[in-house]
Formats: sequence, structure tokens, C-alpha cells
Amino acid sequence: MPDDWKRQIDALHSELVRRDNPAAWVSEADAVDASYRYPQLAVRGPVFGLACQKAGGEEPWRLLGDVMEGTPQQARDGLNSLLWFMAKDSVDDREQRGALLDAVARLECEPVDEVAVLGTRYRVIRGDEFARAGADGLEPPRPTDPEPAHASWDDRPSPSSHDEGFALDPARAGGLMAGALRIALRGFTYTGGHFPAAFRADSRRAVRDYPEVVLLPVTFGVAERKGERWRPRGALMPTPHDARRLLVHGMTEIWPLVHEYDDVERADFVRAAAEFKAAGRANEVMVRDRCFRVCRVERMVRIGADGPEAARPSDVETTEPMKLHPTMDEDGVIHYDD
Repeated sequence: MPDDWKRQIDALHSELVRRDNPAAWVSEADAVDASYRYPQLAVRGPVFGLACQKAGGEEPWRLLGDVMEGTPQQARDGLNSLLWFMAKDSVDDREQRGALLDAVARLECEPVDEVAVLGTRYRVIRGDEFARAGADGLEPPRPTDPEPAHASWDDRPSPSSHDEGFALDPARAGGLMAGALRIALRGFTYTGGHFPAAFRADSRRAVRDYPEVVLLPVTFGVAERKGERWRPRGALMPTPHDARRLLVHGMTEIWPLVHEYDDVERADFVRAAAEFKAAGRANEVMVRDRCFRVCRVERMVRIGADGPEAARPSDVETTEPMKLHPTMDEDGVIHYDD
């Protein structure tokens, strides 16, 4: 282990001892166990989101929402909407509204990854999504992963984001095993021959230009086993139970409609969902020879001298910049016919 790694691990260990927190020690034991049972990392690919930093750079960059978009342009569209609604609802000054609308106009026609407006830098950031894997597949939730106090199965609004407001600070305190993972991921690159050459080259440059790594809050999702591979089914959730509830909703409401199940198929999925719910904190269900598992999903963001990494030239796009909202003038009047 290089001396730099050893110093950081020693510092993490000293901090854990100093805290003298029994819950933290239990979480660390869970993490150690997971490293043996699920020693491999299964990387799904890039994810994108938004971060901001106040002018001056004294404060760390902070996330503006979930880092879960599939392309950079989806995140740019999110920034377009954020600034448009700020102009509509959050300012009364014509000059300030005009500055926000100028940034919106640029985002409507250019694939820009950063704009500075009203004393704040806004950036489209890039991360990588991965999960641990072992002999039996992807890692399920750990016993110490947080669960809601009241685990309701009823439909409810989308759960609150765990990403929003999160500080992208490589020096933030963390557990010993999380710190070791973060240090190990500093050298991560895409190397497989199935990745395009430009994608691999950008990955190598990122290690040089954005050498530090921040681990984002852990998320949970549903995956389906297809042969030896696992495929994601649905969005990522902030707690294991939110992912379980998403799985039940898919089995009983969404999938039967989307895939046009017949009455027998529908009944099989409803019956399996009921048994899954009755089991409480189950993380896996089998139905009609199909295996679904609630999995623990992690994400990382690279950090360089100027903050978090933005989109790379080789990242895949599926849409282009476009006008998303009606024209607004500096007085806040919306012109729907423009």
C-alpha cells in the first residue's frame, strides 16, 4: 500500500476510534462482512446530476438533487428548468430575472455544462454507478442500512432526496471501509475492450485531472437476474423499503399493464407480491422462474482542483438542447405564443 493510502487509512481508523460510537462500529463490521461476501464491483456506467457553489469558492460544491440522470443533456434540461422557475418565482428584480433568463436561453441552444449567474456557479456533474457482487449476485441491503420508522406499503409521494444539499467534500469524515473504498476508486478506469477507445481515454484523463473521489449517499434499487447478468428495473430509492415498495408496485400495477399480462400471469405476480410483503424485510422474490432482488447501489463523483467532474466528450447523448418553457420577459410576464 502506498504511503499516501496508508496515511489516509490510519487517519480514518483514528477518527473511528475517537468517535467511540457503537453504532458506527456495527456498521463497520457490516461493511467488512460485505467486502468478503461481495468482493467484486459491478459498474453500471455514468450518471449525471447538478451541483452548485457560491461565488468565492470558500464553500464546497453541493448537490442540487439526485445524481441519477442517464445522459448529460437530461441534467442540462434539469438546470434549464431550475433557472427558469427561479426567474418565475424567486426574484422580483428585472436585472436579476434577466440574468437568469440569459442563462436559460444559452441552455436552450448550447450543450454547456456550467453557467454562472447571480453569484452562483451551476455545473452538470458526472458520476459512476456501481454495486458490489459475489457468488450469489448483487449485494442486498445490509442490516445496518437505514429503514423508515413506519414501513408503509401504501402509495405515497416520491421519497425525499438524500442527495440534495450533499457536500462534495473529499475530506469529509467517513467510515473506515467507505474511506478505503474511496481511496481504491481513485485509480478506477474503464478498461474493457467493449468500451469505445474514446470512452477509455476520457476515463484515463479523468483519473489525472480529477484525482479525488467522493462517495454519494447509498441508494437501493430493484434488479432482475437474466442468466448470469442482473438488469435494473426502475428508479433508485433512498431506503431499502422504498425499493421494496417500488417492486411491489411494479409487480401488481405497472408491469401487468406495460407487458399486457394475461389473467394467469397477473394472478401469479399479485400472489408473489403479497407473499413478499408478508415476509417483512425480504429482499428477493421469485415469480414464474424470474428472480427479482432489492440491491444496494453506490455512486462516486470525481473531484479536481476546480470541483466536481463535468460530462466527458465521449458520454452518450440521446437528445439535444431545446426550448422547454414558454418565453418570459424581464418583468416576469410569460408569453405563451412565442
